[in-house]
Amino acid sequence: MRILGIDPGYAIVGYGVLETERGKTRFLDCGVIETHAGERIEKRLKFIHDSTRELIRRFAPDACAMEELFFYSNQTTGINVAQARGVLLCACEEERLKVFEYTPMQVKSAVVGYGRAQKAQVMEMTRVLLKLPGVPKPDDAADALAVALCHAHFAQSRLTPLQEKLENAKKTAGG
Repeated sequence: MRILGIDPGYAIVGYGVLETERGKTRFLDCGVIETHAGERIEKRLKFIHDSTRELIRRFAPDACAMEELFFYSNQTTGINVAQARGVLLCACEEERLKVFEYTPMQVKSAVVGYGRAQKAQVMEMTRVLLKLPGVPKPDDAADALAVALCHAHFAQSRLTPLQEKLENAKKTAGG
């Protein structure tokens, strides 16, 4: 299964792409979509939307894992991030990509084993689990990889032996 992880943002959207098969997870790519301060909100949101659709077309993921929004102390920032998250969801829908949403606590639990882990712990475990030489930069990309790892963890635990057989049969049949 190929997973696109997304850390929603307005100025910076992090993304990470992983492939997981039979309990083994492999890093494919990560990076950010950046918008320019000072540009109209409409232009920034369209850029996020279009860039997300391009990522989906380029990597052909089977699922998208996205972090749920949590409370922001700055209302303007929170509203902008919510709008950006909306266009991210819209881009996924347009590309027929199913989105799975995870809370920050779920991501921390899946990656570190502790829901109240510090950000540095999550980033280091992401590096270790993916066998990367260093923590991915910027932080938004590392966060997106952590969300993708979270989905890999939860998706595998939800896959029953019968579902796995059906998935393998589809692959063998070319579907």
